[in-house]
Amino acid sequence: MANARYEQFETKMKKSVSVMEADLAAVRAGRANPAILDKVTVEYYGVPSPLTQIASVSVPDARTIMIQPWDASILGEVEKAILKSDIGITPNNDGKALRLNFPPLTEERRKELVKQVQKRAEDGKVAIRSIRRDALEFFKAQKKNSEITEDDLKVIEKDVQDLTDRYVKEVEAVASKKEKEILEV
Repeated sequence: MANARYEQFETKMKKSVSVMEADLAAVRAGRANPAILDKVTVEYYGVPSPLTQIASVSVPDARTIMIQPWDASILGEVEKAILKSDIGITPNNDGKALRLNFPPLTEERRKELVKQVQKRAEDGKVAIRSIRRDALEFFKAQKKNSEITEDDLKVIEKDVQDLTDRYVKEVEAVASKKEKEILEV
């Protein structure tokens, strides 16, 4: 939408899609993906720090993530943080680095992951529809205050719906891509 009056709502919808994409990146699809560690924080000198700021995270092969803390003395703390997180993988500690080995997905686990993806996609759609509702309420208030006409409101409602449809399709495309990734591994 080129119209500046929709800009704030379009920005919110883009943000909703971005949040959903980041959320889906954390869904384990059988391949080793360092994004699953994005939410892991480690107590480092009394300060909770993101794992990626205190360690090197690499993917040596398709089913392994290797974590090498820059300060070897915190290897135990990193291991505890990973165990406390909800990624469901037990790290292997060799004294210098941690390895997370991802087992191949079973058919049952794939179905569970697809359901998770669908739920998160539905949450993304709900967020976008909520933004649509807020936009319509905003413009109806303008109409009530005689800032816009009834005809303007009709055009705005159509434009906001078009904007909503576009971002809902984007959410569906992102979710579909993630589902394919899960089912193909």
